[in-house]
Amino acid sequence: MGGRAINVLNVAEKPSVAKSVANILSRSHGLRVRDGRSRYNKIFEFNYAIRGQLCHMIVTSVTGHLMELEFEERYRKWHSCDPADLYHAPVHKFVPEDKKDIKRTLEEEARSCQWLVLWLDCDREGENIAFEVVEVCTAVNRHLSIKRARFSALIDREIHDAIQNLVEPNNLFADAVDARQEIDLRIGASFTRFQTMLMKDAFIIESASDDRNLVLSYGPCQFPTLGFVVERFWEIQAHEPEEFWSINCSHKSDEGIANFSWMRGHLFDYTCAVVIYEMCIQEPTATVTKVRQQEKLKYPPPPLNTIELEKRASRYFRMSSEHTMKVAEELYQAGFISYPRTETDCFSSRTDLHAIVQEQQGHPEWGSYAQRLLDPGTGLWRNPSNGGHDDKAHPPIHPTKFSTGESRWSQDHRKLYELVVRHFLACVSQPAVGAETIVEIDIFGELFSASGRVILVKNYLDVYHYESWGGSVIPTYTVGQQFIPTSLTLDSGVTRPPPLLSEADLLTCMDKEGIGTDATMHDHIKKLLDRFYATKDANTRFTPTNLGEALVLGYDDMGYKLWKPYLRAVMERDMKAVSDGTKSKVEVLATSLQQMKACFLDARLNKVKLLEAMAIFFERSNRSGGDELHAAGEIVRRCGLCQESDMVLKQNRDGNFMVGCLGYPQCRNVVWLPRSVSEAAVTTTTCNFCTPGPVYLIQFKFRQLEIPPNYNVNHIGCIGGCDNILIQLTEICGTGPRIPARGRGPAAPPRNTHQSNTRQGVCMYCQETSHSSNDCPSQVMGSRNSQRHGINLHSGESSISCCICGTPCILRTANTSNNRGRKFYSCQLQECNFFVWEDSLNNGTGRTRSNSIPASSTSRSSGRGRGSRNGPQAATRTFVSATGDPISGRCFVCGDPSHFANVCPSR
Repeated sequence: MGGRAINVLNVAEKPSVAKSVANILSRSHGLRVRDGRSRYNKIFEFNYAIRGQLCHMIVTSVTGHLMELEFEERYRKWHSCDPADLYHAPVHKFVPEDKKDIKRTLEEEARSCQWLVLWLDCDREGENIAFEVVEVCTAVNRHLSIKRARFSALIDREIHDAIQNLVEPNNLFADAVDARQEIDLRIGASFTRFQTMLMKDAFIIESASDDRNLVLSYGPCQFPTLGFVVERFWEIQAHEPEEFWSINCSHKSDEGIANFSWMRGHLFDYTCAVVIYEMCIQEPTATVTKVRQQEKLKYPPPPLNTIELEKRASRYFRMSSEHTMKVAEELYQAGFISYPRTETDCFSSRTDLHAIVQEQQGHPEWGSYAQRLLDPGTGLWRNPSNGGHDDKAHPPIHPTKFSTGESRWSQDHRKLYELVVRHFLACVSQPAVGAETIVEIDIFGELFSASGRVILVKNYLDVYHYESWGGSVIPTYTVGQQFIPTSLTLDSGVTRPPPLLSEADLLTCMDKEGIGTDATMHDHIKKLLDRFYATKDANTRFTPTNLGEALVLGYDDMGYKLWKPYLRAVMERDMKAVSDGTKSKVEVLATSLQQMKACFLDARLNKVKLLEAMAIFFERSNRSGGDELHAAGEIVRRCGLCQESDMVLKQNRDGNFMVGCLGYPQCRNVVWLPRSVSEAAVTTTTCNFCTPGPVYLIQFKFRQLEIPPNYNVNHIGCIGGCDNILIQLTEICGTGPRIPARGRGPAAPPRNTHQSNTRQGVCMYCQETSHSSNDCPSQVMGSRNSQRHGINLHSGESSISCCICGTPCILRTANTSNNRGRKFYSCQLQECNFFVWEDSLNNGTGRTRSNSIPASSTSRSSGRGRGSRNGPQAATRTFVSATGDPISGRCFVCGDPSHFANVCPSR
């Protein structure tokens, strides 16, 4: 070691990292500490040798990004320019006022140094911060030699290795972050200003305590993340439960119980299920056709990366992704785990995995397992699997220092550290071994199967208690064996919608579609909650708020997929291409911004869609002049239901026309127009007959191929009820859907508004609220006691009035094997049993549903007889009829022998 000592300025990303680096390199000998310009960013000094060169080390830090990207001053105020100008307005990076003291410290120290060593986090974001530091330091000392220290954990071997093997900083990584920052700034600022200025004064939005300061933000990652939440919510809303039937069999013996599942799964045709079931109970002997035994392996998880850490912490501990990363960062800075922001889930061959396990041998809970792992005689060790992801920057997350739990740690710190340790021990362990038995039986040609599993060797499950491998033991069976089932039942069920997205589900969606990075995904989720676009319940499941759903609905109605992940996923791939050097920053910026500016201009032209969507969820504000809302459609008449708002002509995304009240959702008055309308426009001519007026006539153009040949494609009509041609075409062609596509829209009125009466009782002929259109005195013909046909104005389907409760009954088509294609009317109310075949109305043979028993049910007696032939043994069996009631013929719900369970009033 010789020569004159050189001064080396070392800059870390956080004060705590600077302190750890200084303590490790100096080994706390000769370490001096002094204040910098910023009282939070101390300066540490000591001597050290780098590859034989004596160095006077000066270690300090920044606090994250030193610079911000912003528009030039004249573009910063919201009303200073057209938001579209923000796609090409000049931008620049600058050091904000609260970072000026850090900048002065760097400048003062850099002037007297020969080297600059960058200790920023080794990801793209850290590389970008490194070049911000370089810019500040080289501005005062252009002769600095720039070096980069690469490390993954704040432990001795990593830090000493990093300083002795310095590399060049990666400007491609920095360019990728610059591109993302500029794209996000321009897109976010333009859309945020546009939608906030458009809507904040037009509606009363309950999420804001002071709605004059409300910001309806838009982010290129934030909005697709919201889209996942809203889309799942719409799936749940649009789900229509469908009843199905399945046959279940169980057999009890001295060895236990086996539950056999029908290999058909289930059937949606009741009659078909009944026929199959009753054939089975007539010949219930089960024959074992197949017995298959095999060894099964349950493999441990691959090494841990950031997304998996967040997902597992959410599942196991219900910790939010944001909190998980905060705790993980603190564990990393204290030196207990490796760098927690990594996409890598495979270890390098250079990693000494045994050394990491050795450090855990003394732990009171998993120390004995670590000792077994290191003992070659147990055969428990297994090299970890390759998860297939490698960011070339950091290894998977793993423990770097032994701890039984520091006194200052919270419960969450202990849980997360334990998860990291147990996950690492599991991923270097052998898989669990189990023996699985699958038995198949045949009952009158129908196949059923049952399975059982026994865990032979737990292996990694001994330490990774977050996972289980449950199974049940079933009795021993041999091929050809016959037995009478203990029970054979026909059970009904209904299809269920998918659950709301959990935080783990949402992270999976984002990761799959490339929304955000491992370091930013939790920030995007937090932004949804902060902006009140979504809420999260105690089970970490997300529900969109009215505000979040309205924004997504508005953009969706425009026809643009701004809430879908595709656009952002393409941008993320482009930014990765910049970091790989296959695309330039200039190229990616030009392509992305050109595409998004076109979307912005189109969205602004169709802003009425956003207003319509917001009007579904929120009450209009008195501050709004109403001009934007009246532009949402052409006024046809005053609403006859609420008497407060106008009814306007509108067209939904599916191309269907309607006349709806502007007071929606407080007033749900709507008239759907024939599906065959291709164009519609309100004229200045009023109807001479319909009251209360004025009722403006509408110029219609119908699609020629969708209307009968004797009708004209051009027609000027009235929706007031006097236009027989319009009524006839509505009946012939039907109308568009009553609800938006895919079940969108609110299931309930907004929380901040009072729900008024819905459209029930409104007559489209005379606009009176005392009766419905079906009961209008001006339209009813013949005796009131006769069964009268009508047309449902909302759906365009034929209907009659229920003779029991008066509710309109829609014409439906049977799909059973006995009556396929036959038309019938049934009441929509669950508590009403009215049912009548359409062809029986002309013969006067209509009857209620309670008198209609499926023909297959008459075979119950044969089933009962077949059961009695089984002799005394049959007395211990339980056979159940097609609808679930016992073979005795009594209703299994209430015990009444006068009816079966499917029509039981108590069910």
